[in-house]
Amino acid sequence: MSIAPGTAELVRRANLARMLSAVHRTGPLSRATLTADLGLNRSTIGALTSELGRLGLVTETAGAPEGRIGRPSPVISARGDVVAIAVNPEVDAVTVAAVGLDRRVHARHRAPSANLITPADLAGLIAATVSQWREDALAAASVIGVGIAVPGLVQPADGLVVHAPHLRWTDAPLADLVSSATGLPTTVGNDASYGAHAEYLFGAARGVTDVIYLNGGASGIGGGLVVGDVLVGGARGLAGEFGHNPAALEDAADRRSGARGALEDEVSRHRLITALGVAAADDAELRTALQRSSNPAVVDEVDRQRRILATAVASAVNILDPAVVVLGGFLAALIETEVELFAAAVARQTIAGSAPLVRIAELGDDRLLIGAAEAAFAALLDDPVATIAISEPASSTGTD
Repeated sequence: MSIAPGTAELVRRANLARMLSAVHRTGPLSRATLTADLGLNRSTIGALTSELGRLGLVTETAGAPEGRIGRPSPVISARGDVVAIAVNPEVDAVTVAAVGLDRRVHARHRAPSANLITPADLAGLIAATVSQWREDALAAASVIGVGIAVPGLVQPADGLVVHAPHLRWTDAPLADLVSSATGLPTTVGNDASYGAHAEYLFGAARGVTDVIYLNGGASGIGGGLVVGDVLVGGARGLAGEFGHNPAALEDAADRRSGARGALEDEVSRHRLITALGVAAADDAELRTALQRSSNPAVVDEVDRQRRILATAVASAVNILDPAVVVLGGFLAALIETEVELFAAAVARQTIAGSAPLVRIAELGDDRLLIGAAEAAFAALLDDPVATIAISEPASSTGTD
């Protein structure tokens, strides 16, 4: 906020941001709860509610009786028709979604592709999808911006994709391309980092200060780190790239030859799909196919990948000492029927002989999209007044 420090306007804008963030990240809250949680008086909460309603960002409804004398405290909710466009380009498909300020996915489009998409074509696809949605699914919505979760190294400050090896992108000015095509402010970041942030804020790692997140996608294995309540990027944004570390190879001939396969080469979605004998599958289809298969080759491949993954997770645990390890994407499908056995295999290889909690990503297939949307919402949550002033008018202004 570019407002003189210590002024009443700065305090007001900061309180608007605090209140909007609270109902966005926690869910619907009563005025009484907001009064207590934000340390503000009732009249201030009332004024903030009116202003956020006027901006079209929250709604207010009658609260349910709480067993106390007097009228129930009204409930404030973030609006679902204020949306961010979230995008996840992968080697086999592009997923585009409209995620509301209420954190619900209100529209989704998955475009499978037999060929790698170019940054320019991705910008065109996003623009066409948003244009179509404005005619139907998003006709009554305010679109705040675009967030893109890319499997690669990104400069978040300017949205330059420095290197996305599986997509074969190098120095791609993705944020500029998408902004030009859509007319919307665009934020670009690493997909696994976005997934880690989403699970930390809303999912399996909520309330946990030290977290390792591993994401398994069509491009390989990425990761994200939360250390001391801070999402860690590293000097070049590469922190958490566990998939590129050497795997603990099980084949004796490979070990003797000095082969150094990367973790994502050995623990691989492609290997699982090949073992299943199917042409392609998204995460949900892969999960179902693995659960239903009794083919010995599939069972052996799943067991092999679990063992290698357990060793990789144990190595990360020995270095970072997290409280929770969260697995998402095909990695979740790999262990979800054997979480306790997997955690025990990790524990046997850690220094203390114990392991952190191992959890499946709670946000499921939405984790990267919600993380990308959160990046797109960042400016709005930081300063609702300034962001709404430079964006399109909200379709409904709520109550004054």
